[in-house]
Amino acid sequence: MKKLKVGVIGVGEVAQIIHLPILESLPELYEMVAFCDISPKLLAKMGEKYRVTNLYSNVTEMLEQSELDAVFVLNNMEYHTDCTVAALQRNIHVFVEKPMCVTEEEARAIIGARDASNSQVMVGYMRRFAPAYLRALEEVRTMGPINYARVRDIIGPNAYFTGQSGTRVYRFDDIPAEAVQDRKTRNARLMREAIGDQAPETYDAYGLLLGLNSHDISAMREMLGVPKSVKAVASSHGGRFKTAILEFDGYNAVFETGVDQQGRFDAHIEVYGERKSVLVQYDTPYLRQLPTTLRIRETIGDALEETVIRPTYKDAYTCELEYFHQVAATGMRPKTTPEDYLQDLAIFSMMMDAIK
Repeated sequence: MKKLKVGVIGVGEVAQIIHLPILESLPELYEMVAFCDISPKLLAKMGEKYRVTNLYSNVTEMLEQSELDAVFVLNNMEYHTDCTVAALQRNIHVFVEKPMCVTEEEARAIIGARDASNSQVMVGYMRRFAPAYLRALEEVRTMGPINYARVRDIIGPNAYFTGQSGTRVYRFDDIPAEAVQDRKTRNARLMREAIGDQAPETYDAYGLLLGLNSHDISAMREMLGVPKSVKAVASSHGGRFKTAILEFDGYNAVFETGVDQQGRFDAHIEVYGERKSVLVQYDTPYLRQLPTTLRIRETIGDALEETVIRPTYKDAYTCELEYFHQVAATGMRPKTTPEDYLQDLAIFSMMMDAIK
């Protein structure tokens, strides 16, 4: 089995909680050889913790000076396209966390760079690799006509969970002021390119779709397909809460999302057939061993039978990174491709048109 030499771009919160520990736990698959981050103190701390000595503040330097099989693009979304394209131009496989990018133009730039290279790009949609979700796909495909579906993601702050679990996240106040301003400028430009000139709360609504809800829409789309239309969308509380009615062939789905200060994480997909319903329930990914479960309710004769299935305690992120190793080691095309992500952008666009 080939061990991949990987570089990590961005060693902030999600990298510290998820990716770096998992990469370290899979030594037969991965060797972390280079880190890149704009916080010098954070970079030094993570290098020390994971015994990585090739440390860079500039992505181009890392890609040019390190022998890499793959990179993990885990920095802010405003820089995903630049980092992904730069890696592809050097024939390096890319795992890029969601959202892959902000605009359709960026997505097509990534596709073009991938097609011109000998490498693959995989978008980090870990929910679609959870064993309970994969089992649910089989159940939905054999349940017969669908009457209704519901997609929900209403969550509290990540710090609520990590703080109580004792998970240490390192942050330092040494990010250069020009880097902070550059991100703000890029974000404003990309938002305008994506949805035009809008009020701040409308940009916030789109940002939530990209950041949190790309998980929900992506998983919904693999399970149900692409909706024919968005019948209606209501957005409130500065874009933090949204409800949408999505039209599919023969049925509607309701999508509801929100972010508040309650200590709970309610993310699920439920599909209703005539005599059977299938529910995939996710818990916070920031506590990795909380399992994704599958609940099946079925009416058989006079009885309503309910089955709860927990296929494994292996978290979806680990399943996802094991899958990415196959992608980078063999060159196989992943299921979460840039083209796949483009379909999510199309649905986001339909929702934003309804909001606007």
